[in-house]
Amino acid sequence: MVDSLASGDHMKDSKESLDKEENGHLPDHEEAQPIPTESKTDPEAQNGGPLQAWKWSVMFLCIYGFMVQLKPGEPFITPYLLSTKNFTSEQVTNEITPVLSYSYMVVLVPVFLLTDFMRYKPVLVLQSLSHVAIWLLLYLGSSLLEMQAMEFFYGITMAARVAYSSYIFSLVPPSEYQLVAGYSRSSVLMGVFVSSVLGQLCVWQDVPYTTLCLISLGFVTFGLLLSGCLPWPQRSMFFNKTWRAEEGKKRAAAAAAANGATQSELAKMRPDGTQVEPAPQSPSSSWKNSVFVGMLKELRNVVRVPNLRLWSLWWVFNSTGYYLVLFYVHILWNQLAPSTENKVYNGLVEAASTLLGAITSFAAGYLKIRWNLWSELVIGVITAIMAAFLLLMGSTENIWVCYLAYIVFRGLHQFLVPIGIYQIASSLTKELCALVFGVNTFLGTILKSIIVFVIADKRGLSLPVDSQFFVYFALFVLLAVVYLVCAAWVITRHYRSERKEGGAETEVPPTALSQAVSEPTETEPLSNGSGVKN
Repeated sequence: MVDSLASGDHMKDSKESLDKEENGHLPDHEEAQPIPTESKTDPEAQNGGPLQAWKWSVMFLCIYGFMVQLKPGEPFITPYLLSTKNFTSEQVTNEITPVLSYSYMVVLVPVFLLTDFMRYKPVLVLQSLSHVAIWLLLYLGSSLLEMQAMEFFYGITMAARVAYSSYIFSLVPPSEYQLVAGYSRSSVLMGVFVSSVLGQLCVWQDVPYTTLCLISLGFVTFGLLLSGCLPWPQRSMFFNKTWRAEEGKKRAAAAAAANGATQSELAKMRPDGTQVEPAPQSPSSSWKNSVFVGMLKELRNVVRVPNLRLWSLWWVFNSTGYYLVLFYVHILWNQLAPSTENKVYNGLVEAASTLLGAITSFAAGYLKIRWNLWSELVIGVITAIMAAFLLLMGSTENIWVCYLAYIVFRGLHQFLVPIGIYQIASSLTKELCALVFGVNTFLGTILKSIIVFVIADKRGLSLPVDSQFFVYFALFVLLAVVYLVCAAWVITRHYRSERKEGGAETEVPPTALSQAVSEPTETEPLSNGSGVKN
């Protein structure tokens, strides 16, 4: 997404990314969302009443985030389809699973816009309804079309993940963003971990997959009831305010602060400090001046920043390969150790990968290097190592070696996710940050769908799953080569420039992500309205 190639939370809570995906079915926290950064001087933060109200709201939302992840049957969907439902491996690989990528691509943009326009809660209810539909179809359905419909609803749940990530920030004062981001992420990760362990324990006790479906259906039904009780946010990010009005208010407030203007005067004040009665805006003018349209115009400034290009492209391309692996790895496991003949350990492996992902994400926050110089090299080396583990997964005949390679593969990706989030989010205003992540996700989804159609879909090459992993290996090798070539160019140019200047260049101290994120600040937009920070 997630460039320069020479240049996919929210950073601090980006200690996040680990998750789990079963048969390509990703939990609601797999994708990182940037933490908005705003001024800590918020009136509500000084008010005991509102503070108590948002604390209860956050607590309830965290309970909801934990409960909707309790789907103990999720790690075992592929074995369930292949054994209990008697679908063939070819049907699951080439006809059922590809629908997930197509569905996600189709619904992502509408859900992204509706999330903000409808103020989050309706989208969370839709997500919960989709979860219920998934498990009802798995339990009652038996035809190929019904399983494809199940994957379509999975696409909706994935697209709606942004609602949970951003909803919590609409409930609290800006000074508490980092704190509640950590709470929400922890609740989701705990739900994923508990769900995986619970599912594995049930399988070890010979609980039938059908029973696991019913247990999962019970949990998501309870999550649906909780979603109906969520509080309604009073503000949104894009559609309930205008771009020029927001900038004008900022400048007017700053000018009036020195003059002791009252709040009623501020409401009537132009950016230059003069009084004016508000003029009505036509609907078309309001739309043109909306924050969302203003942010779209500012995207062109993003691609001009080398570091933003690098990490956005990393997000797009590497996350595409990462999710393709997650989508199909369960089918590969079943090929190595058929569920009809062996005990499956999918839940145990997902729990271990979730735990390792959490550890590596946390560790990434304390890595101190000069990212403007070494980003390409770090990305290139880690991408090359991930390619090696993909080759191992695709070529080994030992299921435990494949399990271990998958766990390490996910841990390496999750190590880079919080770094990428911070590198992107720290350079952008809150609204533009959300839009950049949304665009990166959409581009990655398009690329993912193209690859799935070409190599996996029965209308394309319809490759078996082990051959697909060699394609993923080739993709990561190509990306690693590009990153390393760019790294060599950037480093060589840097040291040549340093020698020419005789070492006079001021040394830029290394930055630890955890330190940089501890005190987020948001700069004023550029004079042309740019939302890219200096």
